[in-house]
Amino acid sequence: MQNDEQAIRDLIADWQSAAAAGEVGRLRDMMAEDVVFLLPGQVPMQGRQAFLAAFEDGLKHYRIASQAEIKEIDVAADLAYCWTKLAVTVTPHQQGLPMQRCGHVLTILKKRDARWVIVRDANMLTPQPDGTPAERS
Repeated sequence: MQNDEQAIRDLIADWQSAAAAGEVGRLRDMMAEDVVFLLPGQVPMQGRQAFLAAFEDGLKHYRIASQAEIKEIDVAADLAYCWTKLAVTVTPHQQGLPMQRCGHVLTILKKRDARWVIVRDANMLTPQPDGTPAERS
């Protein structure tokens, strides 16, 4: 189980790195084709292609940086969940101030072909006033 937990930690770190670098191809490999992202106040984003299209569109206008603090990982055979405290900064390429979103994320992962992929992600990030990160745990 320790190797699985480390593999999930590595996946979270790789996701952050790929997102910051705008490497859409790397992100593609980290999620299942039928992935579902749940976002506050929005309809669920269903499917890898829907996520990638939205992400690529966002990259045209913004740079993304994030910091993750993994709170908990639990692995049961080929299924796992990860609870993460996340802070994301979205900075416009042109004009405007960076926007900060902070909160918690609950990610469900499955092991497919000997590697972990994201299958469901409940993202509960909310905008932070004046771009300062929330101090809540």
